[in-house]
Amino acid sequence: MPTPTRRDLANAIRFLAIDAVQAANSGHPGMPMGMADIAEVLWNDYLSHNPANPTWFNRDRFVLSNGHGSMLQYALLHLAGYDLSIDDLKNFRQLESRTPGHPENFMTPGVETTTGPLGQGFANAVGMALAEKLLAQRFNRHEHEVVDHRTWVFMGDGCLMEGISHEAASLAGTWGLNKLVAFWDDNHISIDGDTAGWFTDDTPARFEAYGWNVVRGVDGHDADSIKAAIEQALACTDRPTLVCCRTTIGYGSPNKAGKESSHGAPLGLEEIAACRTGLCWEHEPFQIPQAIYDGWRVGDVGKVREDEWNRAFDRYAARFPELAAELTRRSHAELPDGFVAAADAYIAKLQADGPVVASRKASQMAIEAFAPLLPELVGGSADLAHSNLTLWKGSKSVNSTDPDANYVYYGVREFAMTAISNGLNLHGGFIPYDATFLVFSDYARNAVRMSALMGAHAIHVYTHDSIGLGEDGPTHQPIEHLASLRYIPHNDVWRPCDAVESAVSWRAAIQRKDGPSCLVFSRQNLDHQPRSEQQVADIARGGYVLKDSAGAPETILIATGSEVGLAMQAAAQLGDGVRVVSMPSTDVFDRQDAAYRESVLPRACRRRVAIEAGVSGFWGKYVGLDGAVIGIDGFGASAPASQLFPHFGFTVEAVVEAARALGQASAG
Repeated sequence: MPTPTRRDLANAIRFLAIDAVQAANSGHPGMPMGMADIAEVLWNDYLSHNPANPTWFNRDRFVLSNGHGSMLQYALLHLAGYDLSIDDLKNFRQLESRTPGHPENFMTPGVETTTGPLGQGFANAVGMALAEKLLAQRFNRHEHEVVDHRTWVFMGDGCLMEGISHEAASLAGTWGLNKLVAFWDDNHISIDGDTAGWFTDDTPARFEAYGWNVVRGVDGHDADSIKAAIEQALACTDRPTLVCCRTTIGYGSPNKAGKESSHGAPLGLEEIAACRTGLCWEHEPFQIPQAIYDGWRVGDVGKVREDEWNRAFDRYAARFPELAAELTRRSHAELPDGFVAAADAYIAKLQADGPVVASRKASQMAIEAFAPLLPELVGGSADLAHSNLTLWKGSKSVNSTDPDANYVYYGVREFAMTAISNGLNLHGGFIPYDATFLVFSDYARNAVRMSALMGAHAIHVYTHDSIGLGEDGPTHQPIEHLASLRYIPHNDVWRPCDAVESAVSWRAAIQRKDGPSCLVFSRQNLDHQPRSEQQVADIARGGYVLKDSAGAPETILIATGSEVGLAMQAAAQLGDGVRVVSMPSTDVFDRQDAAYRESVLPRACRRRVAIEAGVSGFWGKYVGLDGAVIGIDGFGASAPASQLFPHFGFTVEAVVEAARALGQASAG
């Protein structure tokens, strides 16, 4: 084969995508065919990465926000020399494949974030670009720029229709993230056909209004036009850039190019044969000539770049050893020496002092205690900082050049806030926390789900956790939200009952590296609970015996948050046969060994009452068919909290009555 042209290199992407989708009889060939030329220029001429080391810290980040076109990314990774074989591509969309239907960051080397829910990849990329900006401000020194990389995003019309794209783009412009470059695949086609009937935005003007540098009118199938656009993006030093690429979906397909029929289904054998003829691709399915592989010289270039950076970092470490050590620690997601001991000492002091505060205030106290020890902790709130109590004395806005910038004013953007937090963590170097009212976790829920799916170490803070928020009424009073968050797999939900449990939940969320934590706090003050040293230690196990019975328990009261105090008051009236179990995190409790769970909730005791100001159905697995639940299965009301709790049956009398009724039923 003669020396391949740029079109030949791009066609390798096209046919790997075409053939993999056809072999799987499932997938999306149209986007990879349409964006192949853009991808070839970016990956061969600009993207700084090393396929031999996908986790090199100073690599550029590439995000495929329109993740349904995953074969574009898999083809790129394979051709560039990542550990992704042709057999992996042949196994596209199959069980336990390394090439699943959408890119998964935990499955495929070189995939930075899980994408597919449209728009979220773009928001993740904004978080990654913000991470680069903050790390550069913190660590770079004159002639020692050890943090210097870009974030590149591919996104389609669908990403831009999603509301999250508006939220994230607005913030990126406000923050001046000049290392962020997004390529818009402007092909005018979505699943339902030509977008003229539902997507007529002036997208370039929209992004210009957000404060972006916009490169208009790029021919997405012309390498020179693409290169010129990227050069314009690189020349812009104060804003993110949107490159508007006019493309044809299914480019190269004689009968399906430019049509929705190429979007989400195999082309078919006859059409693939026509594509091979039209694009002069004479090779069999999954056959890539060596000359094509040689044309993708990314691997060699990537190793040179990383080697150069390693030498630069060695010079940096010699000049600034403390900074180098901190950056290394943070890039490896290691907590500072002494953090755990300091956290434990703080928790022990809280138990001794016994403050009576709202758990949202206890959360702020924990942040105040822990944040000075954790320069990687970066937080923010969706325009509720003074209600969520997420600010602390050392908070400094990220919209600044301060080297210690660590606080994000997200505005009223719960969805983008959560997805940006995911991106901050996935980039590396940060433990992000974000905050809003619990009821508004609905706005963010899909990004919380993605936190759990990806194993992102993000902390989601939710305050005003029940009808206890009072007069704002049912629109603001969460009912089903605790259960909804708990039902997300791999998502730890904590609802602490006092300042001590609040601090333990923060410590647990900080220490957890393999997934997110949702910390749920009250608006109203909560009584301090007495505990032994062992009980304080057992909080971290998610559920523990707060007050034990004399002998084997006859009745067990299980509660979380503000309702733990109610359970303790009821137990005092019910007598010595009652055990009170505080269950701040059912997720963590369920992971404990069987012996511990049995020691807390012995199967022999079937008289159980669960008490929580939320939907009752969740608690069935803990109380069983013989137990009772005091919860809320309707919506709240507008009134002072002191009136709402008794109105909805959260009284000592109601708990006592429920427990005694179980006793009468078992006796009968």
